[in-house]
Amino acid sequence: MTIHPTAIIEDGAVLGADVEVGPYAFVGKDVKIGDGTIIKQGAIIDGYTTLGKECQIFPYAMIGMKTQDLKYTEGSKSFVEIGDRTVIRECATVHSGTSDGEKTIIGSDCLFMCYCHAAHGVIMGNHCICSNSVQLAGDVHLQDYVIIGGMSGCHQFCTVGSHAMVGGLAKVRQDIPPYMLCDMQDGGLKVIGPNVVGLTRRGFKREVVQALKEAHRFLYRDNLNRSQALERVENDVEQFDEIKRLVAFYRNSQRGVA
Repeated sequence: MTIHPTAIIEDGAVLGADVEVGPYAFVGKDVKIGDGTIIKQGAIIDGYTTLGKECQIFPYAMIGMKTQDLKYTEGSKSFVEIGDRTVIRECATVHSGTSDGEKTIIGSDCLFMCYCHAAHGVIMGNHCICSNSVQLAGDVHLQDYVIIGGMSGCHQFCTVGSHAMVGGLAKVRQDIPPYMLCDMQDGGLKVIGPNVVGLTRRGFKREVVQALKEAHRFLYRDNLNRSQALERVENDVEQFDEIKRLVAFYRNSQRGVA
């Protein structure tokens, strides 16, 4: 364990083996840090925060600070949990939950770039990437392998499905379907088609990608209403697991799908 003499580690904090804490960093009394994690200069880790193994917290990131939600009641006990090998870059902020027991969660192997923000109750899956200045409002849910382009904002309670990619400068106001690529066009966020490059890189079979292309055609290009399109997807597209998950995502959406 390596702790710079100017760092402040409050009594009660639990630091694993081989943890490094840089100059002027702060670690609060209720923080738990996993083995091999590096806290760089000036970073602040406070509140009821748990960091996994081999994470990297870059300068001036702030994790576990009190939520900005005005519904917060002083003294409520809420949490931040971050998985293994996740990287939080410079000046990013991850706030704790609002109500007693609420958690803000960032999974394992994620990259949360400079100036990103995760508000109270955000749940981010594993292998997610948020490019610079992505802003996630309260209770946003990013499923596994989501990528969001820089300077995008997600409205509270929105869900972005697994393996989806959202282009930069996006305004996410509804749920984003899994496996799809979305971008801003004509002043609004449009579902362009399957995230072919990302899916191919992750080893999805060609026939699965083709089935997702067919599903996208029914859902967005054939001038069918949503019920008709989903019926066609269920009856006319080969029912790979990915197609079943796509249909279930549409049917279970609370905010509506982009």
